[in-house]
Amino acid sequence: MQVELEINGEERQLDASRSDSLLDVLRKNGYTGAKRGCDTGACGFCTVVVDGEPEKSCIMPIVKADGAEVHTIEGLGSQDNLHPVQEAFVDNFALQCGFCIPGMIVRSKVLLDENPDPTEQEVREALSDNLCRCTGYKKIVEAVLDASNRMDSNKSVATDGGLSDTTDDDGVCGCGRDGFQGGCDK
Repeated sequence: MQVELEINGEERQLDASRSDSLLDVLRKNGYTGAKRGCDTGACGFCTVVVDGEPEKSCIMPIVKADGAEVHTIEGLGSQDNLHPVQEAFVDNFALQCGFCIPGMIVRSKVLLDENPDPTEQEVREALSDNLCRCTGYKKIVEAVLDASNRMDSNKSVATDGGLSDTTDDDGVCGCGRDGFQGGCDK
């Protein structure tokens, strides 16, 4: 059968078997960022965005995805032009083996699109369907909070990837720590 998908802004007609999952079709067609982990939807390694919502592509039948708009990690940024979420993961050392990272980044971007200034607890809740077998999530959560600051147009980002120590228009330090008015000890 043929399915029509808009993948990362590009209209595609792809061959698929009725028994294929969205993950099967994506990976057969070169979108290998989404990983096969559990095949049950329990790990989140296969997370992509379908019609604006994070979905576990390993359990989504391709027939359900037919006609959908799909965004994968491949459409988020490039090696030479990383998205702020990707930059934050790199700069905060939120990568170890890297297997879970595409799903984590995709889900993090959806969170930040919906909630540009999440609390630590909101980040943890949003990522609760995505497992990481290498870390205690501390660096991943820090990366998402950093990405939130980077995506906030009122805060500047230093050229080394960290937040600038300059203040924004409201006189609030750009370090991202709440409660510091004017300058801070950074």
